[in-house]
Amino acid sequence: MILHVDMDAFYASVEQRDRPELRSMPVIVGGSAEGRGVVCAASYAARKFGVHSAMPAITAKRLCPDGIFIPPRMSHYASISREIGAIFGDFTPLVEPLSLDEAFLDVSGSRELFGDGPQIARQIKDRIQDELRLVASVGVAPNKFLAKIASDFDKPDGLTIVDPEKVQDFLDPLPVGRLWGVGKVTGGRFRDLGISTIADLRRLKQETLHDLFGEQGDHLWRLARGIDERNVVPDRKAKSISHETTFAVDIDDREILEAWLLELADQLGSRLRRSRKFGKVLHLKVRFSNFQTLTRSLTLDNQTNVTQEIFDASIELFRNRVDRRLPIRLLGVGMSRFDNSSMRQQSLFDEPEHEQQSQLDEMSDQIRCKFGHDALARASRLLHDTRHRPQPRAKDK
Repeated sequence: MILHVDMDAFYASVEQRDRPELRSMPVIVGGSAEGRGVVCAASYAARKFGVHSAMPAITAKRLCPDGIFIPPRMSHYASISREIGAIFGDFTPLVEPLSLDEAFLDVSGSRELFGDGPQIARQIKDRIQDELRLVASVGVAPNKFLAKIASDFDKPDGLTIVDPEKVQDFLDPLPVGRLWGVGKVTGGRFRDLGISTIADLRRLKQETLHDLFGEQGDHLWRLARGIDERNVVPDRKAKSISHETTFAVDIDDREILEAWLLELADQLGSRLRRSRKFGKVLHLKVRFSNFQTLTRSLTLDNQTNVTQEIFDASIELFRNRVDRRLPIRLLGVGMSRFDNSSMRQQSLFDEPEHEQQSQLDEMSDQIRCKFGHDALARASRLLHDTRHRPQPRAKDK
């Protein structure tokens, strides 16, 4: 199952999120009210006037006289894009970014952990909404081409699922211009041939399309049948692994927060061990009730995937380098600077406590593998009455 996630009016939505007084207003990112420059993005309120990206600002001003022009903040958008990418990475390592605001995800191998494609899509949409206060549209389909078309079907805040058994039912009514590679020239030739829908195109033989358009005709013949064999290709190997949770209510109780740090360290350690990775740098992420987000990092003496050592480093950062004057909305723990080799520094294994903790982790992993993640809870976690434990948002259930 392939997902195409497309952030809705990304740049404009970020500006409206950061400046609530702009919500529901015709926001135009890029260009100027004097008509100089080019539009980078437009809110949906501005789009109703015909404003769109790449349009000259002077045209946008003529179409939408009351439009609010805002200079783009690309570094800010890139930072938020990385946060979105981190959410994707919690579900699959197979993420192919296309730009700051869209990406393909292959979630075929994530079913046992997170459910089927539609379930994962809903979780991703919920997390982007809950954690970043932004909206994404998602297409779920058997391949990249279909997922890309599906994500654009019901914007904004859309979720469109293409049933693998009903691909032609999905494609046939669409205008032929929805196929990749059909531009003004090709579209004009199709109009001359009386072809307006994908169903019309599909009635042509492949030989006929090849004679008309060469190799592009073969390409269009395949797309009209929903055939796209391209893989999702990550742009790089994962540089970090993390787990985080957003609370249903903001939390200011230190004991509860530290219990959650133990839970997150446990999840992170288990995932590192499954991936046979050892991390050197521990990252702590905190988002406060006012949506201010900070990150803190600590370089460890040795690479590790031991839960207790991850937790100890997390607690050190949390207690000593986080100002907790405000309640906390989100906690996250991650590791980076991986070493996948089986050779660890000998001094590390000479420490009895490390060896004991490593053996405990191994037994814990075996029990969970057989009976499920909730079959085992660490003793310190059981000290907290579950009635007082914060309930996670839907994405963490």
